[in-house]
Amino acid sequence: MSTDYQQAREALGARLRELRFSCPDGRLTGQHLAQRLDWPGSKVSKLENGKQTATPEDLRAWADATGQPDVYPELASRLAGFESHIRSWRRALANGFKPVHESLSMEIDRSTEIRVWEEAVIVGLVQTPEYARHVIRRYSDLLGPASDVEDAVRARIKRQEWLYQPGRKLHVLLWEAALRSLICPPSVLAAQLDRLAGLIGMDTIELGIIPFAASVKIVPANGFWVLDDRLVVAEDWHAELWLDDADNIALYMKVWQTLRESAVYGADAANIINAARRALNSH
Repeated sequence: MSTDYQQAREALGARLRELRFSCPDGRLTGQHLAQRLDWPGSKVSKLENGKQTATPEDLRAWADATGQPDVYPELASRLAGFESHIRSWRRALANGFKPVHESLSMEIDRSTEIRVWEEAVIVGLVQTPEYARHVIRRYSDLLGPASDVEDAVRARIKRQEWLYQPGRKLHVLLWEAALRSLICPPSVLAAQLDRLAGLIGMDTIELGIIPFAASVKIVPANGFWVLDDRLVVAEDWHAELWLDDADNIALYMKVWQTLRESAVYGADAANIINAARRALNSH
């Protein structure tokens, strides 16, 4: 659970405690409130101390039981605000890149099916070490120098062991731009494209490419991962978002399916990769 998320949960708990103290018919003890709500006394304590995430029903019951039903919309808004786990890059990278990679790796290890969309970079789970090194260094240049780039590269490559475990399936969608973005030297990209072409037909990977010329029903932007229909991880320049509420997961799945309609697979995907590979000869 992210630090930002936990801080938001604790702030909501403090607000709930304020409502218990300011009850119109007199300050309530935690035990008295629990009795009104027919809850275990420990639940009141956990909610107030940020040890348990409230549901919308919990918040409505709390507002009603403290005689302040009008405050429910505020509480619901606070809850909605941290359904997105915002992992600030500045904070997350304070200890280097490796812990960030390991955090996502733990979620990947828990997953059996992963869907990834990337519009401008090759997916980390299929990157070569040299390509990964250049990508991580680019982020290090932007977000602040890191001393553990090589540790991060090793962590990213180790993550790829997931692909070779029984019962796993990776669905990758790439925009053609990802095949041509020179975020690394042409020779490094060439090796990466060779690796990508070699994955076509592998039983644990489904690789789709959206050609530049394809008709698309949605703007091909904003890379994201969907893990087992239980978690979405999306990156922005300032932060990484971890979304685990049903509505957001359903939205990202709809985006995925819409993008998928424009993709080509198999030999057609290989042709696009090979064309991008040949284009590197001019560099």
